Amino acid sequence: MKALVVYDSFYGNTEQIAGAIGEGLGSQDDVPVLRVTEVGPEQLTAVTLLVVGSPTRAFRPTSAITKLLRTIPKNGLKGVRVAAFDTRIAMAAIKSSALRFIVDLGGYAAKPIANKLAKKGADLIVPPEGFVVADTEGPLKEGEIDRAAAWARQIAAIQT
Repeated sequence: MKALVVYDSFYGNTEQIAGAIGEGLGSQDDVPVLRVTEVGPEQLTAVTLLVVGSPTRAFRPTSAITKLLRTIPKNGLKGVRVAAFDTRIAMAAIKSSALRFIVDLGGYAAKPIANKLAKKGADLIVPPEGFVVADTEGPLKEGEIDRAAAWARQIAAIQT
């Protein structure tokens, strides 16, 4: 399995989750964990497993993640297995019912990432996953790093 984890992060929360996912998939030498600005589309097509994550910003992935995914040619990920994740504020933590309604309609970043990857020919091997931050800037909720590593081990098991 040749894997790659690509992420974007504003406050370090998504970076921490990406690191835990990388460790859950294998050793640091075997599974590079790279910020989106360090990755080109050719690196995405040279792997058998690609995991992409972003903080949720205005119900979407960051513009840097979106831009990278747009650069992948049609069917450029054919034969690549993929998974998508995001960091988000839990719906229960949103006090305003109007804002909860908007979030319910708009969603979180992982699903659009997964959809874009699938449109490029990739095989989505697990449902998109979200990891919870306590507030806009974090920190991550207790246990989320362990949960991310466990999610990655499930993905690695699918690969074997």
